[in-house]
Amino acid sequence: MSAKLCGANLQCEVSKVNRSELPASAFIDPQGSNSGEVERLASEVLRLVVSYATSATRRSPQPEATHPLDDLAISEEPTSEQQLLRELSSLMDASMNAAHPGYIGHMDSMPTTISVLGEMVAAVVNNNMLSVEMSPMFSRMERIVLREIAGMFGLGEEAGGVMSSGGSLSNLQALAVARNVSFDARERGIWASKKQPVILASEVAHTSLHKAAMLLGLGTSAVIDVAVNKDSRMDADDLRGKIKQAREQGKRPFCVVGTAGTTTTGNIDPLHEIANVCREQDLWFHVDAAYGGALMFSNSHKHRLTGIERADSVTFNPQKWLYVAKTCALVLFRDASVLERAFRVGAPYMNAAEMFVNLGEISVQGTRHAEVLKLWLSLKHIGRRGYEQLIDESYRLTDYFLQHVRRRSFLELASEPEMNLVCFRGTSGRLDVKALDEWNTKLQKRLLKQGNAFLSLPTYRDGKWLRVVLLNPFTDANTIDGLFAFIDAHAAEGLND
Repeated sequence: MSAKLCGANLQCEVSKVNRSELPASAFIDPQGSNSGEVERLASEVLRLVVSYATSATRRSPQPEATHPLDDLAISEEPTSEQQLLRELSSLMDASMNAAHPGYIGHMDSMPTTISVLGEMVAAVVNNNMLSVEMSPMFSRMERIVLREIAGMFGLGEEAGGVMSSGGSLSNLQALAVARNVSFDARERGIWASKKQPVILASEVAHTSLHKAAMLLGLGTSAVIDVAVNKDSRMDADDLRGKIKQAREQGKRPFCVVGTAGTTTTGNIDPLHEIANVCREQDLWFHVDAAYGGALMFSNSHKHRLTGIERADSVTFNPQKWLYVAKTCALVLFRDASVLERAFRVGAPYMNAAEMFVNLGEISVQGTRHAEVLKLWLSLKHIGRRGYEQLIDESYRLTDYFLQHVRRRSFLELASEPEMNLVCFRGTSGRLDVKALDEWNTKLQKRLLKQGNAFLSLPTYRDGKWLRVVLLNPFTDANTIDGLFAFIDAHAAEGLND
């Protein structure tokens, strides 16, 4: 910019920024000069969003990607708003349709209305959760909300934590803190240790644990599989044996991970028994309750998480059974001061408020979206009683689904369900494993194509299984009745030959 002054008012020669190449609504003028253009664009997008959400049943739960990929190229010139809206509509139509009552294949829920609107508010204020000076309200809000949630888990008055963009990052942070505490590794790393650090988790635990071990410099082999019983719950006796075996092999166990809601079958490890082992063996106890943590909102079902109050750290994803728009996850620590001592890396370029630690200094992520706003809005809008009803109704619908399964001798369960997940498949003494896998695969495709129902098809115990997650609050008994009508027709055409 020229240093030449323009008159007594000290204006520079270049008094205005040239924005001639930009659309009128490219930014919201802080002085409001383009409020009309912005309101028109916003109303068009909102109309598109509402139209999309309220017509979900007229689209497939899992549509094919139909948007022309050539249209995704970056434009040289600004694209008209009407063209953008057409392309946006096409992209939405080609996206996973979790709002459809027949979308029951994954732990992906339709979002609460207020969390969708909260995303817009968080985006427009665009605060950075790196520091309290860049997010003065939301940083404080995150600490308060997470402390209250930690209290629901029974972690005590000294508990706290941070939010993250998904359960994988939450598990990574928990294991990093556990490693740093166990090996005094925050500054020195683990190289001084003569014994390989190892983590113990059930053989059906989430694969994010292996990624975390890899990123922490331990290697995926550092995750030792512990056997599970017929219901996919960790065997505490095998856990003791694997700890003993690891030590005899010159390894150093430092953490045990219990799962509250396995991905494929939705089962819950015996958390109280695992906590006993961890206390006996002086090991960090982490609970991956990414999915099952929501049970704390149900007075009828929170007993299923007994033992979680003894954890040193807990992962929980409100983006799943609390229906908060993605992404929304958190990691809690029984003692928040341990998180600060074992993980904090100061940011000298950021000012800190008195008696407040910048969240970016104690989390894996530095710059981070204010996810806490949509979480807080959802908790306030729906309330504990509303969430309790959602969870209890999920169980009621799961019981109805199980009645259908158990009435059919040609269907078998992978485990006894403990949550709103049911993993099952068709079986027959006349067909070998390969033929059964083909039958279940064809059934999954038939249900989607003809029945407008999407079930996932995980590989479990060396076979193909069908999995339902009864999460959508608009999935009902009629949906389930229709699904089993197709299952019966499919069985009549091949399974009982």
